[in-house]
Amino acid sequence: MEVLDRPAVTVSAPVSAAPISDHLARRVQREFTSRWDTLWQGRSLLHGRTPGSDAVRLDGNDYLNLTGHPDIVRAQTDALRCDGEFVIQSSVFLLDSHPARSLEKSLARWIGKEDGLICQSGYSANLGLLQAIADPQTPVYLDTLAHTSLWEGARRAGAPSHPFRHNDPQHLERLVARHGPGVVVVDSVYSTTGAVCPLESMVEVAERAGCMILVDESHSLGTHGPTGAGLCVALGLSHRVHFITASLAKAFAGRAGFMTLPAEIRNYVLSTSYPNMFSSCLLPHEIAGLAATLIVIQRSDAARANLRASTGHLRTALSNLGYPIHQGSEQIIALEAGTEPATMVLRDRLEERGVFGSVFCAPATSRNRTMVRLTLHAGLAAAELGHVEAVAAEIAPLVKPWEWPIARRSRGGGTIDDSQA
Repeated sequence: MEVLDRPAVTVSAPVSAAPISDHLARRVQREFTSRWDTLWQGRSLLHGRTPGSDAVRLDGNDYLNLTGHPDIVRAQTDALRCDGEFVIQSSVFLLDSHPARSLEKSLARWIGKEDGLICQSGYSANLGLLQAIADPQTPVYLDTLAHTSLWEGARRAGAPSHPFRHNDPQHLERLVARHGPGVVVVDSVYSTTGAVCPLESMVEVAERAGCMILVDESHSLGTHGPTGAGLCVALGLSHRVHFITASLAKAFAGRAGFMTLPAEIRNYVLSTSYPNMFSSCLLPHEIAGLAATLIVIQRSDAARANLRASTGHLRTALSNLGYPIHQGSEQIIALEAGTEPATMVLRDRLEERGVFGSVFCAPATSRNRTMVRLTLHAGLAAAELGHVEAVAAEIAPLVKPWEWPIARRSRGGGTIDDSQA
């Protein structure tokens, strides 16, 4: 056998980076380094310990515990084996014969809408849709806890943004009366607190004022409603809501976003939504996996029941221990310690005992509403829930949740109203 000579591989010495500008260096110092060195004490607030094999992981969004489901894995692997002639291109070029169109129509029918678009992420769905439906002459009214992507969508549209108090339709109505019809923007379930939007009241305000309404169902699609079709379907509101968006990285445990829209403006949105125009389409195995996931989710009533039961059990236990989690009711539980140093202590006490959540801080929350967010899923065993409850009881005297700012505000009758903008 002939041995081919191969050129030697040379490894270059590291090259020093070109220096950043003095202006950028001052900005990094002002906006981040001082925060890292003081509030975070020289270590990351977001990254703590590495979870061990016996850790209880409450830091993901796979609410129905679908990761690794054999039907989904099979669909993905079949697509990888069989679909070798696909073209990677912007989704605006996809023809109606493409599997993505079939998935878009299936998702839209499921939630009672006419048509829809698959996007790279929930963030791009919100930003791209608002960019297309709002402009400088269209007021956008946003719940103060609406997801950051919705605020960014309004900003990208150049639209005047008017925040209204969290879950307060009366305040929304007063603002619309002052500034005129536009687009009302809410989450169905809020991503930091697990609070449910009073959707019926919000829709009624929008209808009386001649507004369109956009509902982000990222944290209710798959987990709420018949066959997991979401809160709009559960409340019989799909035909009265103009646009529904969702991240498919939550209950769908994938990498995509979705928006609904009337068929008559589909081509308009495709031609004006920059995230869709300038991002490549999803890969065939991703589309196949999401299509299989939709079928699994529709058949997952038992998982949804387990999730509701676990949520009710742990929320009751934490409330009885003095944790102020009254601001929400769903599978997202906010342990809102308030300041970043206090949240770091809370995170460390939990992780030392094998309970892992996710730290949410500015800009995901306001600077004084930092929290450890616990997200529950349908696969949690009774022993795991019991461990979380025992840990919460053990650390309560150390972190004193009854002294957190949110607990004091609640006792004083104050309102909670901070923006993610």
